[in-house]
Amino acid sequence: MRKIIIGSRGSKLALWQANFVQEKLQQLSIDSEIKIIKTKGDAIQDLSFDKIEGKGFFTKEIESALLAKEIDLAVHSYKDLETSQPEGLSVVSVPPRAAVNDLLIIKKEAFDLKRKFGLKKDAVVGTSSARRKNLLKLFRPDLDFQDIRGNVPTRIQKLETEPLDAIILAQAGVKRLQIDLSMFQTEALEPTEFIPAPGQGALALQIRSEDEDLSNELSELNDETTFLCTKAEKDILKRFEGGCHMPLGAYCYYNEEREIYETRVSVASKWEDSPKLYYAESRSAMKTVETVMNKHQNLPVNSVFITRNTDSKDLFTRVLSEAGFSVHGKALIEMRTINYDEVPNSDWIFFSSKNAVKHFFIQQPELGNQKFAVIGKGTNEALRSFGKRADFIGYSNDTKLTGKQFSALAGGQSILFPQAKGSIKTVQHQFFNQTNVIDLNVYETILHRDYKVPNAKILIFTSPSNVNAYFNSGNKVEFTQEVIAMGHATGKALENRGVERFVYPDGFTPVCLARSVFSL
Repeated sequence: MRKIIIGSRGSKLALWQANFVQEKLQQLSIDSEIKIIKTKGDAIQDLSFDKIEGKGFFTKEIESALLAKEIDLAVHSYKDLETSQPEGLSVVSVPPRAAVNDLLIIKKEAFDLKRKFGLKKDAVVGTSSARRKNLLKLFRPDLDFQDIRGNVPTRIQKLETEPLDAIILAQAGVKRLQIDLSMFQTEALEPTEFIPAPGQGALALQIRSEDEDLSNELSELNDETTFLCTKAEKDILKRFEGGCHMPLGAYCYYNEEREIYETRVSVASKWEDSPKLYYAESRSAMKTVETVMNKHQNLPVNSVFITRNTDSKDLFTRVLSEAGFSVHGKALIEMRTINYDEVPNSDWIFFSSKNAVKHFFIQQPELGNQKFAVIGKGTNEALRSFGKRADFIGYSNDTKLTGKQFSALAGGQSILFPQAKGSIKTVQHQFFNQTNVIDLNVYETILHRDYKVPNAKILIFTSPSNVNAYFNSGNKVEFTQEVIAMGHATGKALENRGVERFVYPDGFTPVCLARSVFSL
């Protein structure tokens, strides 16, 4: 049997990837050796990607060696590959994906738990990625950036030696190299919010298209779900005619519980611009691509009304206004604090909303060693604003499902639920032993009356109480209006008012709400 020659870049991460594949081939009784090939991206270290001419910075030379039959198999970081394969070459196998998300690595003196992503105000972040700059600027307009190149260990070293507060890397690379980051603070960025690069965290095994025998052998290493998801992501990049210079993120994954593919996209013309945000779901990964492209090509510019107070600086308003939408927001309810004398003893404190966090902590409670649990990224950020970290975060939009997940985790421990007076207690009802559940009313909702909502094409209802306040003031929902309901309880309140046609956002954060508007 012939020996397979594997082509790889010479960085530690590239060699880890090549050795990983070599070990898998060995398990299939396929003999191989690794040949190191230097690429343009390795040779030029003093320029950012947008200043390097041409494409395929980390792949072209390896692909040339493959076509010249100097090697038989190229192992690439999939995100480095061009969207179109050179004639005669094919990606025939994509092994199971590693961590897909980005990782912020922060100097401890620059860490601020109370701010988004744990970065202090006006922090300087080292990155040459247009996508990463674009998304960081979206969430944190105060940040500054410094271009930084080099392999993973080199960039971490630059964080130590240069005037930087943080750098941002793919978590997969850091994990694969088992780098000790104990001298820094780290923040894993949630990929449905901070959208990764197409193909991030995946390896692409590329061969000559004519080599059918090797293609059949490598099929044993292929993970079909990863193959389909990364193919969809790269196709989105191709359809947008984007490359390394384009601030585009695409993340497709298979939701096993719902048995569908979910795809999220962020895209802008320049990294300084606010991105457009899209969400699509389907039984087919490639159909989500078509949905995203149709929504982008036929994006209507409309007026939006949301039942919460807004201003020109908040993320939701900024990202929609820059895209040409007219945004108006007004909370139709008022929250009033309910004072409590002391905090009951418990093992956990569970928050289901930002308001519960706020009205609980503004009373400066004396706490012990309780663990904290929250629903959603927004509630988690509210908790962090009071200097606390969540030990459990429920990301599902289905509150009942989150309750079941948390009850399985908490077991027989006691849980305190700071809540609104009259709460429907969906999470609490998922506990078999109700003696472990402790309710604590920390605020109540007061409905405003006689507020006439301005005409808007798109209506976003943020809570059941806002639904009731809207209709109690004599407002109506016309058939021509698009309606977004934030959560199933809000959807149920709309149904009770005779509104049957509405959609749910893919989450409760401002970016999810903006994404739901773009995706209508």
